[in-house]
Amino acid sequence: MNKKYIVRLAAEEREKLESFVKRGKTQVYKIKHANILLIIDADGTNVSDQDAAVMLHCHQNTVRNVRQRFVEAGLDAALERKEQRRPSRAKKLDGEKEARLIAVACSEPPSGRAKWTLHMLADELVSLKVVDEISHETVRQTLKKTNLSLICGNAG
Repeated sequence: MNKKYIVRLAAEEREKLESFVKRGKTQVYKIKHANILLIIDADGTNVSDQDAAVMLHCHQNTVRNVRQRFVEAGLDAALERKEQRRPSRAKKLDGEKEARLIAVACSEPPSGRAKWTLHMLADELVSLKVVDEISHETVRQTLKKTNLSLICGNAG
C-alpha cells in the first residue's frame, strides 16, 4: 500500500527519540508516540501501520495520526496530543455568572437554614434565571476553584 505520509527520521531525531524512550520520565502517550515514530521510520524498521499498532497495543488510527502530524508539523507536534479546536462542552458559568454564584453563596441562607447547601445554591441560580439549569457538582467545582467556603461569614 502506498503511504501518503512517509516518516524519515534524521540521525539526531532518532537519537533524541531513543533517549526519550529509554529515560521514560514523561507522559506515557509521548513515549508511545516516540516508539511509533521509531518503528515506522522508512529508513529504519519500516513497519506497517497495522503491525505497529499491534506491536504497541494501540489503534491503527493513532499510528496514522502520529505519522501525519510528524510529516506536516514536525517532531514536537507528533509527540504531543492533537489540540482541541474548541472545548467539548461550553462552560455553564462565565465570570459574571460566577460572581452571581459567589454573591448568593455569601448572602444570608433561606430562613430555617444555617448555611447554603450546594443543591440550594444550584436551585437559587436557576430561580434567579442566572442559568437555565446547573448541577450541584458544577457549583461545587466553581466554589472550590475560587477557594470559597460555604461559610462566608467566617471567611475574612
